[in-house]
Amino acid sequence: MHRVTVEVDNNKCRNCGFCNQVNICRSPNQCIGCLSCYYACPYEARKIKTEETEEEYVEILVDNVRYRVPYPSSLKDALTRIGIIFDSPSTGRLSAPCNLGGCWACSVLVNGELERTCITPIEDGMRIELDTEDIEPLRIIHGPQPHKVGGKATPWWEVGYGYVEAAIWTAGCNLRCPQCQNYHVTYDNSSEAVTPREAAMMVTVCSRRYNTRGVAVSGGEPTLNKKWLLRFFQELRKLNPDRRPHLDSNGTILTREYVDELVESGCNNIGVEPKACRVETYMMITGLKDYDLAREYLENSWNILKYLVDQYSEKVYVGAGFAYNREWMTLEELEEIGDRIASIDQSLQVTVLDYFPSFRRRWLKRPTVNEMLRVKQILEGKGLRTVIVQTSIGHLGPGKN
Repeated sequence: MHRVTVEVDNNKCRNCGFCNQVNICRSPNQCIGCLSCYYACPYEARKIKTEETEEEYVEILVDNVRYRVPYPSSLKDALTRIGIIFDSPSTGRLSAPCNLGGCWACSVLVNGELERTCITPIEDGMRIELDTEDIEPLRIIHGPQPHKVGGKATPWWEVGYGYVEAAIWTAGCNLRCPQCQNYHVTYDNSSEAVTPREAAMMVTVCSRRYNTRGVAVSGGEPTLNKKWLLRFFQELRKLNPDRRPHLDSNGTILTREYVDELVESGCNNIGVEPKACRVETYMMITGLKDYDLAREYLENSWNILKYLVDQYSEKVYVGAGFAYNREWMTLEELEEIGDRIASIDQSLQVTVLDYFPSFRRRWLKRPTVNEMLRVKQILEGKGLRTVIVQTSIGHLGPGKN
């Protein structure tokens, strides 16, 4: 049989400790080909190899039915082999959107304990139960921390009066951005996971301590674990009836129904980050190699942004986010972005992040303040009234040129 494994490229390894402290292998003595370490290594010191091996099998018990499955493998691959379907994360059913071990959306009961299928190695005699409906969902988070600026959907007029939001960041993402600004969060599969209520209580304590107007969740990508996120906002609403619940998302897997459920759960600030206008640019930013998937994600994020504005402009404060660096985006594309946003709503709040050296693109040059001011001028020239640009000297909003 063909078996995919990952090995260390010693010529690239910097002994940075990331694989020992943040993204930790669950099967160090026998690679199961989950690829989590391959995606997570900051210096790309992992390489995939395919080898021919003799098939070995072990027996696992899935909902009291015994199956023989190839060994070694991840539990996710074993379940897929026997016909278990991993659905879209927007459904709230069993899914595996990050394949990093951070989002916990692929969790099932393993020998009585909730565990992630994507990074868990199978073992002979393992008992799996697929029904987790009555089990409290888990997710790895970082924070909470107070924020003076907030995110894409933090109302700009609230910024500048101390701490504006208390925020957490969720681990796991369905994108592979080579310049990921939060990669210590995104690729974390080793921190202790928490329930929605635990996370909501943590954010609430932080918010009250720093007297913030908003309570927020960002990532990684928060929407990957729907069950966890909806319950998180429900708990936030109970604990913070007088504070703004805020979500920042890349918008890739949100559906209209999912948005409706988020709003019903109490989320009334939603930022969506299409990141770009052209598919090729989006692929450079996100690290996606599949053109069709990149196009699907990009268009979905734009469509969800429009749906939010069209359906919830009176109920939800909406923001849009983009990622600028001259390495991947031209000023002509910025004009296209401006035109597309203006066609949705000229008053829509737009935040442009000046992506800087991080993760695997440490050679990037951060855009200068003058470059970001030029970005701002181009977008405002399209009639956009609330443009904010992140710069090395801080965020510059409407009226600051």
